[in-house]
Amino acid sequence: MRRQTAALGSAVFLVVAPGTVAGLVPWLLTRWDSGDPAGHWVWARGVGGVLIAAGTLALLDAFTRFAREGRGTPIPAAPPEDLVVTGLYRYVRNPMYVAILAIILGQSLLLWRPVLLAYAVLVWAVPAAFVRWYEEPSLARRFGAQYDAYKRAVPAWWPRLRPWRPTHGTGR
Repeated sequence: MRRQTAALGSAVFLVVAPGTVAGLVPWLLTRWDSGDPAGHWVWARGVGGVLIAAGTLALLDAFTRFAREGRGTPIPAAPPEDLVVTGLYRYVRNPMYVAILAIILGQSLLLWRPVLLAYAVLVWAVPAAFVRWYEEPSLARRFGAQYDAYKRAVPAWWPRLRPWRPTHGTGR
């Protein structure tokens, strides 16, 4: 796939999927009103803001890498041609999903809304099932030993402390 086509497809998907999951639905659940009108601990709001910012930056980086390096999109119908194992993918196999969770958890802390914690559990469970029963087998078939080495070295959900450095032939 041409990089321009991949970038356009990724941008549209970014707005539609993560935009809905991490933006529209939390807004519908909370109207972004604070659940604590008296104000809660300043540290919670600070941590929430950091999680939202970090999650947003991580999400944008992961989407950009899919288009630029993978020459594809996160859309299952138009997957990347090359396995992307750079950037945040060196720390965790699912940085897009982790970023979305960080954004939702950040909103929960910033707004002090427990409903967003429950929503975050649901948001994790659905992609976790999708990753386990569709994405991982699909990547194993498509990229073979390259993906197997990556999967053995990089955790799915909780980031490594040090970046994985692929050996020759196991990644970009």
